[in-house]
Amino acid sequence: MSDYFPPPPPEQPQPEHRAPVGAAPPSPWAAPAAPPGRQRTGLIVTLAVGGGLVVAGAMVALVYSLMDSVSDSIALPPERSDAPYSEPYDEEPYAEEPSYEEPVEPDAPGPPAEGDVTVTKCTRDSLIGWPHADLRIVNRSGSPAAYIVSITFVDADGAVVSDGIATTEEVAPGASVKVRAQGSGEVAAGTKCRITEVDRHAL
Repeated sequence: MSDYFPPPPPEQPQPEHRAPVGAAPPSPWAAPAAPPGRQRTGLIVTLAVGGGLVVAGAMVALVYSLMDSVSDSIALPPERSDAPYSEPYDEEPYAEEPSYEEPVEPDAPGPPAEGDVTVTKCTRDSLIGWPHADLRIVNRSGSPAAYIVSITFVDADGAVVSDGIATTEEVAPGASVKVRAQGSGEVAAGTKCRITEVDRHAL
């Protein structure tokens, strides 16, 4: 083998970056120019950040506008007034409805009605012990009349032990009728009958 090695190839000349025509020559103290690839990356990042800020600002403005419109649409309750309460109008006084009561017929003219009634029999039923009074009524007035007679039954001491009522229909002037006033409840023997009230209604 031989110790001979071929000589290395000569260095190739590198292309020089010449300044454009009319431009000032580069300063020896200036920082070296950045590669073209790094300049494009910085520009893209700057545009992206700026666009994001613009979009965020637009969103904030939109939300504020919507909240303002909603607050305007909500109706607030009216403020409380310290003014005294006044009626909207004066009410008419309440008028009571007229009552339609049946007119009471006056007593038939003539002598007092108590004199028209006579107790013909006052007795006690032998089976149940209830009292009753048989009455005779004579219409002494000058017009037809109807009668309501109230009877009380009293014992030997004068205490009321029962009562009863007898009624009639129309009785002509001068005519007479017989009716019975029935008591209720068992009473003792010797019970007496008393006329307490006589109503004579002209017809």
